[in-house]
Amino acid sequence: MIAGVRGTLMAKHGDLVTIATPGGVTYEMAVPLGVLERLPPPGGEMQLHTALVVREDGWALFGFDRQAERTVFQRLLAASGVGPRLALALLSALGGERVVRALKEGDLGALCAVPGVGRKKAERMVLELKDRLGDLEGEEGPAKPGPKAEQAVSALANLGFGTAEAESAVRRVLSSNGAAETAELIRGALHILTTAK
Repeated sequence: MIAGVRGTLMAKHGDLVTIATPGGVTYEMAVPLGVLERLPPPGGEMQLHTALVVREDGWALFGFDRQAERTVFQRLLAASGVGPRLALALLSALGGERVVRALKEGDLGALCAVPGVGRKKAERMVLELKDRLGDLEGEEGPAKPGPKAEQAVSALANLGFGTAEAESAVRRVLSSNGAAETAELIRGALHILTTAK
């Protein structure tokens, strides 16, 4: 199992990052929106905890800047009907700490706000996972989505854009400018969203 990757950030594209290790191996992995915001600019050194998901159609690597967030991702995959992309969407939209709280408290509203999660799926996730998260109490909380990205997505949602398309646009802006402030993220994402229509 690939438990972690340390090296130089080579590129960011959407929710994918490419990291070159000192040994000459280059890894591509998907990361939640909050992690994408906290990454250094290309050329910077970084380290991510990883989860390898093996499926019939291929292998996929997912990266997290905190161990606890990776643990939440792995627990989400234990629920029936939850694949890695949906688990990543939950972490991108809510952050690890909020996901755990929503599952423990049965907060269906928060879970259903994530694209791809309907009421039945949210109820099933709560039923299957709420008792499997007790060991996360007392640990350092999983990383929340970066405040700039979170505010930008919220502002775009208030303007009438869907959460999924808003997150996608914000990711694209962060891919090209990881140091963008909230206003820059909103402007850049608005440009992407309005020119795409």
